Amino acid sequence: MSVIRVALPLPLRQHFDYLLSSGQQIQIGCRVRVPFGKRELIGVAWQLDPPDHYPIPQLKPVISVIDADPVLDENLRQLLTFAAEYYHHPLGEVLTAALPALLREGKDLADYQQYAWQLTTAGTSATAADFKRSARQLALWQALQQGPVAAAELYGSHPQTAIKQLEAKGLIEKDVLPLAPFSERGLKQPALQLTADQALAVTAINHAAGRFQSLLLEGVTGSGKTEVYLQAIAPLLDAGRQVLVIVPEIGLTPQTLSRFQSRFQAPVLCWHSNLTNTERLHCWQHTHAGSAAIVIGTRSALFLPFASLGLIIIDEEHDQSLKQQDGFRYHARDLAIKRAAIEQCPILLGSATPSLESLYNCQQQRFVHLSLHNRAAGQAMPRYQLVDLKQQVLQFGLASQTLQYIKQQLQQGMQVMLFLNRRGFAPALSCQECGWLTECHRCSAFTTYHKQSRQLVCHHCGAIKAVPRQCGQCGSARLAPVGQGTEQLEENLQQLFPDIAITRLDRDTTRRKGALASALDSINQSGPRLILGTQMLAKGHHFPFVTLVVIVDVDGALYSSDFRAPEQLGQLLTQVAGRAGRGSNPGTVLLQTHYPEHVLLQDIIHNGYASFARSALLERQHTRLPPYQHLALFRAEALQSAHCQQWLTELADLAKTLPGLELLGPLSCPMEKRAGKYRWQLQLYSNQRPLLHQALNTLLIALQSWPLSRQLKWQLDVDPIDLS
Repeated sequence: MSVIRVALPLPLRQHFDYLLSSGQQIQIGCRVRVPFGKRELIGVAWQLDPPDHYPIPQLKPVISVIDADPVLDENLRQLLTFAAEYYHHPLGEVLTAALPALLREGKDLADYQQYAWQLTTAGTSATAADFKRSARQLALWQALQQGPVAAAELYGSHPQTAIKQLEAKGLIEKDVLPLAPFSERGLKQPALQLTADQALAVTAINHAAGRFQSLLLEGVTGSGKTEVYLQAIAPLLDAGRQVLVIVPEIGLTPQTLSRFQSRFQAPVLCWHSNLTNTERLHCWQHTHAGSAAIVIGTRSALFLPFASLGLIIIDEEHDQSLKQQDGFRYHARDLAIKRAAIEQCPILLGSATPSLESLYNCQQQRFVHLSLHNRAAGQAMPRYQLVDLKQQVLQFGLASQTLQYIKQQLQQGMQVMLFLNRRGFAPALSCQECGWLTECHRCSAFTTYHKQSRQLVCHHCGAIKAVPRQCGQCGSARLAPVGQGTEQLEENLQQLFPDIAITRLDRDTTRRKGALASALDSINQSGPRLILGTQMLAKGHHFPFVTLVVIVDVDGALYSSDFRAPEQLGQLLTQVAGRAGRGSNPGTVLLQTHYPEHVLLQDIIHNGYASFARSALLERQHTRLPPYQHLALFRAEALQSAHCQQWLTELADLAKTLPGLELLGPLSCPMEKRAGKYRWQLQLYSNQRPLLHQALNTLLIALQSWPLSRQLKWQLDVDPIDLS
């Protein structure tokens, strides 16, 4: 008998050893079913015969070995081990992020074989004349003449009635689809003519093929970064190498997928949380077998098991969505760089507004900096104009000057986009008698009024309650909305422009499957239209008919306690503004503000994001903030605020005895209460990353034994993005 160390999906920072009987064969990286207390768990074999294993008499035997071949290869195991150590997270929970749900549940891969439809001998000898009465059957027969077609692909492009009819005639049959490295090569559509900057970028990326190198592609909005991606990918596909493209949001996946599929003959698959468990497993299988040439996905696509990975692309690398904000708090961009190093392939980070961390890495010569200075089709960059709201009479939150601009553009048959980063009808309801406001009883926040659903919703904890009939303080029935959200703005614009089509893009309108794709299709039709929404509008969409962008309320983010707020606002303004003037007509951006003289606004407008970012980096250096120092954050949550403060104070007292650390806190979080719990945080800074991680290891060992650690919920966030 031998001992096997197993990684189990548990929030425990320890190893678990089991006995493997002499008749059981296993490879590292295979799944096993093991007993754990009164339960059975699915784990992954991580080490055979570890020298420091527990005494054999104390060990329980493995119940069964599930896989003959590893589901996690050596490179992925190396990445996951690094991730668990760097983010100080239990290895078993890190594995949960790397495996599809059906594999975590212990399902047998053989039960999820994929099938393809193909012509029978009779179908091969048939002629087009045999289908003259059914155009659908003819189209299906013609499609299968090219060879077997995956069932999922066929069901998506041909009616099932036609499939059943040809099967009944004995002309087609279904068989197991063999998964093998993709063989399709070449382009469906010719590549576009590159600008000089684009050509230099493609050459630099191609030159890095076959070795690890990090490249940052900084290109103004509309400069053709996607075309650079496409042309850099083409030679890799010809060489049989796979490519991973990570996008920050599900909303970007359909349009990116469509563009890649229309360019390449090779198979392009997608990966995101809206897929079913079976669809995700099929994508995993194709990637593992090498039959998927390109995978376009959100952050967890980073952990897919590529057979021959040749390039990783992180689109919109600055986006906060690339950072997981709960559980295993990894940053997909940073881990992707580590994976590229392990796989010995280049990684390309693309953005019009690069993160300060990436620009800093360029300054330190860790990244190669590539620039696209102009828009690909030669269009001018949008023209900024500040609209001073002081002493102005607003109509539905819009200045008269703004409304005049909107009317002019609509009369010319153009589209206008309005950005308001608040969904719902209004941020709160207020009593007109005493000033009482609707608040969430579980959070330090107001509840947002959603008029269409007649609900008050907390956008922080998700609590929902009915709209009250009267004031909770004085009993008055005079309740009215305070402020404006996208739902209210849409209603008001319908009054102002009754004959103009309006498309609203926010989380409320795009929940239904296919709703986002349908909305984007309507926007891409020419003709006057009003488009309004939240941050979803800033995520790299190409709206060719938008000539005017209105940022309704700039002021909300100008004054924040978060040191990252100026960077994030600069990125948001530049990205939203970049939706204007991408077609043949010039673009204008109106920024409504009470503070037109604000330094950040003046810098962005007159000097652009590149100049602003370099000034922001200099400011970070002077204030000794990331990326010039390394940051980790402990956050505590409890029903009693004093417990959080006491626990973090003990942690701070211990941290003060460790070398190379600077502390900020303990202090209450900007959102002091969320989901019924009080929240405090302690920030740890160090200018030497190894010292920071040594300190975190010491602190984590110590706090495990503290009684108070079991009376509250705590998290450690390494390289945090959200300090709220």
